[in-house]
Amino acid sequence: MVTDPISDLLVRLQNGFRRRHDVVSVPASRLKREVLRILQNEGYIQGVQADVADGHPVLKVQLRYVAEGQPMVTGMQRVSKPGRRVYVGIKDIPRVKNGIGMAILSTSKGLMTDQDSRRAGLGGEVLCSVW
Repeated sequence: MVTDPISDLLVRLQNGFRRRHDVVSVPASRLKREVLRILQNEGYIQGVQADVADGHPVLKVQLRYVAEGQPMVTGMQRVSKPGRRVYVGIKDIPRVKNGIGMAILSTSKGLMTDQDSRRAGLGGEVLCSVW
């Protein structure tokens, strides 16, 4: 049993990028699907496909690489953890790597990037940062 599914997702993606895998499988959940949707919309991964393995739903994530096999994602960090939740208001939304990266926030309107959250005027829980 995994106590922090978002952290598990980020570690699986990082390990897949480090080992130069094309596809990584992660156990499915709505929250993970939304995080992966945001990563796909922002161009960090190629795609996500729902599948079933051993009778359990999984998400197959197609990783994206730039020229010469360099991973599109150079780093990921879990910000809000089960032991320490991090909530921010509209004025305190973090800028990851001076705008090169992005933060994923859980707001009252669903999951959003830091830019979308600023535009919408919403704060929330900072789930992770990706760059």
